[in-house]
Amino acid sequence: MTAETATTTPGPRALARQRRRASAARFWRQYRTHRAGVFGLAALLLLALVALTAPWTVGSDVQSVTDAPGRPLESPSARFPLGTDQFGRGLLGLVIWGSRVSLLVGLLAAVLSVAIGALIGITAGHFRGWYATVMMRITDWFLVMPTLVLAIALATVLSRSLGTIVLAIGVTTWPTTARLVRAQTLAVESRPYIERAKALGGGHGHIMARHVLPNVMPLVLAQTTLIISSAILAEATLAFLGLGDPTVVSWGGLLQDAREAGAVSSGDWWYLVPPGIAIAAVALAFTLCGRAVESVLNPRLGVSR
Repeated sequence: MTAETATTTPGPRALARQRRRASAARFWRQYRTHRAGVFGLAALLLLALVALTAPWTVGSDVQSVTDAPGRPLESPSARFPLGTDQFGRGLLGLVIWGSRVSLLVGLLAAVLSVAIGALIGITAGHFRGWYATVMMRITDWFLVMPTLVLAIALATVLSRSLGTIVLAIGVTTWPTTARLVRAQTLAVESRPYIERAKALGGGHGHIMARHVLPNVMPLVLAQTTLIISSAILAEATLAFLGLGDPTVVSWGGLLQDAREAGAVSSGDWWYLVPPGIAIAAVALAFTLCGRAVESVLNPRLGVSR
């Protein structure tokens, strides 16, 4: 090999980067063919922009009860497009500010849930034997138990904070991911290159980290996008039941405040509809993105476009 050839041939890291870029470009080309997925992604990007710019667009003082600019339970008007809450705070600003908490809790809870499920699924699929039996029986127990009941029990026992909500959702929603990842791990470990890696002296950690994990990551990614919507709904449910952090504003907390203020019986619809629509919209957007990601990563699913 000449010196010129050696300098023009890319190294292993450069080749790996090129393959990742090509894979990402191929994924995006296929993803763009799913109109529903593109619509969901656009909605999520818009919502993320609104949430990130909330400190400059509405300001943190929108949460203040003592400096509320309006009268309690004002109907929508030019000054307050979505009306006011029971303290006289503008609901538009509260919904925008609440998006920060709801999205953050949903994302963190989904990441925790998928991390637990992936860890248990990969290890149970790799080691098998008594360990896999024990882990799968624990998974089955969590599957048959009502997730919301377990989350409520944890949120009741622990202190009322955002960390508690994230923990309660994350440790009760992982079994589905564990089942799916274990099945994929068993399929991957039956391939010939895994046997070659073991014959060459590859240890358990090497095989799981370098061979199994990259092959199950597409499944984990798709599962994450689907769980985020469920986590946001669970956070709203726990906050609606009064188990969230009372010092922060979230969409579920707004619904709980509306219930306490008697908005349902008094007909103050503007107190209930905006946070409810926001929860439904973001859950639908994540679901659309998740279905599109599933279809791209596994075309056999046949998800409609």
